[in-house]
Amino acid sequence: QVQLLESGRGSVQPGESLRLSCTASGAPLNTYSVTWTRQRQGRERDIVATITSNGGVTKYADPVKGRFTISRDNDKNKVYLQMNNLKSEDTAMYRCNAWRSDSADNSWGQGTQVTVSS
Repeated sequence: QVQLLESGRGSVQPGESLRLSCTASGAPLNTYSVTWTRQRQGRERDIVATITSNGGVTKYADPVKGRFTISRDNDKNKVYLQMNNLKSEDTAMYRCNAWRSDSADNSWGQGTQVTVSS
């Protein structure tokens, strides 16, 4: 089963940018779709963006459309979340999830904190 580790946490001001990385180990990431999620304090966890295993299809939640970009580099076993024009509402714990529709493999990273404030 693939193991995941997020990196790129930070504290930034509104309007600034940040890039998160999700790095896989234990198995190649190129057979997994990957979803970035986030959970704000006191709120449910929400899906932010999803990318298919070959990068051919991406989907975004409405609040981040036009600001966030999900991408991947399978040669490096990494998936990225580029976050531009960050807002205070983007403050959350971000986690990546690797999954396959035809397999029991479903792995989560431990999460990385993003804080956006003045």
